[in-house]
Amino acid sequence: MYTLNCNGRLLVIEKPIIMGIINTTPDSFFKDSRQTNVSDAVEQAQKMVAEGAIILDIGGQSTHPKSAMQTAATEIERIIPVITQIRKTLPEVFISVDTFYASVAKAAFEAGADMVNDISGGHLDAEMFKTVAGLHVPYICMHMRGTPQTMQQYTAYENICIELVDYFIQTTALARASGITDIIIDPGIGFSKNIQQNFLLIKNLSVLKMLQMPILLGISRKSFLYKSIQKENADAALNATTAMHMAGLLNGAAILRVHDVAAAQECITLYNAYMVS
Repeated sequence: MYTLNCNGRLLVIEKPIIMGIINTTPDSFFKDSRQTNVSDAVEQAQKMVAEGAIILDIGGQSTHPKSAMQTAATEIERIIPVITQIRKTLPEVFISVDTFYASVAKAAFEAGADMVNDISGGHLDAEMFKTVAGLHVPYICMHMRGTPQTMQQYTAYENICIELVDYFIQTTALARASGITDIIIDPGIGFSKNIQQNFLLIKNLSVLKMLQMPILLGISRKSFLYKSIQKENADAALNATTAMHMAGLLNGAAILRVHDVAAAQECITLYNAYMVS
């Protein structure tokens, strides 16, 4: 069991939970996840919570390899109205802001966000750790090399599992030294990893349990899945996503970050039944 202090509200994770993805971007790799106006985003949020999402992850920047990097100002313009309205409409849901900018994290917190999801592990903004510590919210630390635009140039590892453990030991130590108390770790599937490495990390996800922090798994509809089943795009990757979600759960994932909440909830329900049988 994990207990996370979200600025005074406790998020208790006794069994795996779901984080629903809401992208306020026009170029997210999965077109059905794009919510570029507030009313659509709130409607999607309500649907996700009704289907079982405990956390909603709001992002204003696409991070696939072909995306263009956006400024902090653009992210703020995109996400703050959405976070503000979701907070009013769904006061009980936990809201995560998906950003690597400290200024965006602070603005999102002021609008009602409860945690920060940073794909860069603090490496793209030197102010991130200090800012999150001052907000007293959980921090999601992901592994990535380079930037979203350059990450696929950095897929050479001697032993990827050992290197990720070392990365998280070092990075979370820096985060804690800055004053961050609650940390979630994310192996960064698809970020500076090739297809084989993605599957290897899911297979060996339990290695990260030695760090005694909740593990977030973000694989929903990613290209390594649809390419592996010889499909052309993310539209055809739901079954593949569900199959690998079960593999991730069996290997220690505590949070599934997903586009399709209902399918992920069914997967978790079956996992829970399997584990108590």
